[in-house]
Order: sequence, then structure tokens, then C-alpha cells
Amino acid sequence: MNSPSRVSRVAVIGGGIFGVSSAVQLARRGVSVILVTECALASEASGRSLSWLNSSRMRSAEYHQLRMVGIDRYRTLAVKHPNAAWLRFDGGLTWDSDDESNEIAKVYAHERSIGYDAQLLAADQVAVVTPGVDARAITRQGAIFNPGEGWVDLPSLIGVLIEEFSALGGEVITHAGRASVDVTGGRATGIVTADGRRIAADAVLLAAGAAVPKIVAEIGCHIADATPISLLVKTKPIDVALRAVLNTPRVAVRPTPTGSLVLDSAWSEEEVVRRPDDTYEVKDSTVQGLLAEASAVLEGNPNLVLDSYGVGPKPIPGDGEPVFGELPGISGYHVAFSHSGATLGLIAGELLADEIVTGVPHPLLATFRPGRFA
Repeated sequence: MNSPSRVSRVAVIGGGIFGVSSAVQLARRGVSVILVTECALASEASGRSLSWLNSSRMRSAEYHQLRMVGIDRYRTLAVKHPNAAWLRFDGGLTWDSDDESNEIAKVYAHERSIGYDAQLLAADQVAVVTPGVDARAITRQGAIFNPGEGWVDLPSLIGVLIEEFSALGGEVITHAGRASVDVTGGRATGIVTADGRRIAADAVLLAAGAAVPKIVAEIGCHIADATPISLLVKTKPIDVALRAVLNTPRVAVRPTPTGSLVLDSAWSEEEVVRRPDDTYEVKDSTVQGLLAEASAVLEGNPNLVLDSYGVGPKPIPGDGEPVFGELPGISGYHVAFSHSGATLGLIAGELLADEIVTGVPHPLLATFRPGRFA
């Protein structure tokens, strides 16, 4: 049974996974919800995310716990959609460079110590566990296979959630331009769209991706921001045996529902040029280099052909940890700003909706409050 709601109408800003997931959860709780997004749904970070479902390597215990609960919610969703091509749990494979930065042994020991399912494999053992990888690319320190990991195609998931949201009576306004939060008397009372339309609400959730720190700064709140520029390259469909997500020194690779591959890396993102008018230049040499790096880690070294790419800000808080919850001193003004949007997408929506509806802070979000930056 749900607790009685202290709110009857909520406005959500943002059409990515955090905004849409939260909107659906609020609608399930009987709240009237209006979701407003600047452009199209999934047009920003959620539309160009590697969307690797994982809690591998090393992070705080609280962050690891939240990510593990997040993965659990995807497993529940997979039972509801057993034939979904957009949600897969085929594991993740990772290896490091063959130099002093290699931490595979250390990472493996840590993952085993916290009970995270991990297998340390030599190059010649990988093919037995997960197909489609060129063993020659794996460094002598070996690779870690995490069988419990997976991936999700966020635009597909957002489409499924929006269908439910609309069926529950939720309202969606796309291409509304940048909206602002109306704060009166120390509380959020609604939002104002770019064309001046005011939408009254008992509470507001700001889930506008990389724009969150700038928007809250307008009312004097500070959220540390380390947002970089991301580049996600998509290949044309190709017949490869790869099913797992690969995280390698020079490229990360995952399959897609359409038979394409999507690729990203740290070095390729650093080569993106940001122009003074906030548009981006992506060099052909960068794209071709990323395609070549992906081919080099795949069995048979297939010829990968560019289909499209997406470029833009990748939301990352200044300390690397998520930012969820009510702004200090402003009642009813909630925010969602985080990296790992795919892994946390469902659980963040669930916990934020609970907090907005009941006013009771959830202990899983205790260390991720925006007030830590005050």
C-alpha cells in the first residue's frame, strides 16, 4: 500500500531516463504529472549513452550498493519483457593497458572481496566464456569477465515507459525550450516554459541532465560539475558474435537491438572541438580511429562502417557521485544529476518518486544529497 501523498501535481523537467522514470513512478502513485523537455525525448545524454549496466571496478560502498539495486530493477524489468531486444544480460569483459596503469589484479581482488561476480581470465580462456573477442588484443595481465552485467538501449526503454506514462494520464510536452523552476516563498511552485507558459505544481523534479548545475545556480544553489563532452559512434549493422559489453584500454563496445555496435572512449572524447557557439566539431580521423580500435578487439577484425554519431555533454557531478533529492532550503525542489544514468535510471526514478510523494528521505540516497556541495 502506498502512503498518502502530500502532493497532487508534479512537474518534471527532462526527457531523459531520470525524468521519464520518475514521471512514470509518480503516475503509478496516482499523482498528476506533466513532463516537459527542451527538445525530443532521449535527445541528449540518454540518446548517446553506452548504457552499460554494471557496478564493476572500485567506488564508494554506498554508490556500489545503489548501482546493485539499480541492476536488480532491470532484472525485474527483464522478466516483464522477456523477449526485449533492448535489454540484455550477457556480461561485461574488461582489460587494461599493458603498463604501470594496469589494475586488473587489484580490481579483481576488490570485486571478489565485495561479492561482485567476477572471473579473471587469460586471453586464451575468453572465447569459452564469451564469444566475439580477438584474444590477441587482451593484455598479458588478463581480463575480468562479469557475468551479471548487461546493457540497455535507453531510447527504447524511454519509449516503453512513456507509453505507460501516457496510459496513466501523464502529460508530455516536447520541444518546449529550456524551462525554469518557479520558486516562491522558499518553495518550488511550478515551472515556466521558454515561451512564458506557467505550469503550477506542488513539487518539481529537475532532471535536465548536464544543465542541472547551471539551472540551480540561478537561485543561488551550487552543485559541483565535472561534465565532459561525450562522443558515441554507431556502426552500420554487422554480423558479429559479440554479446557482452567490452571495456578496453582504447574503446568500449556494446551491441544494439538493430545489429549495430556503439562505441566510445576517453581519448576520442578529448579530440572533440567545442566551438564558441556551443556546437561541436568531430574530426573524421577521430571517428575512423574509433572504428579501427573497435575492429581490433573483435574476432576476425571486421570492417566497421559509420552509421551515425552523437556528441554533447555527459552529466558528471564534480565528485563523481550521484546527486539526488531536495535542494536544501527550497521545499519541493528536487534534482537528479548523475553519471551512470542507465544503471541508476530505474531505481532513481522509484526512490525520487517515493520521496516526492511522502516527504520521507530514503536512506539509500542519504550520501547523494545536493546539500553536500553547500
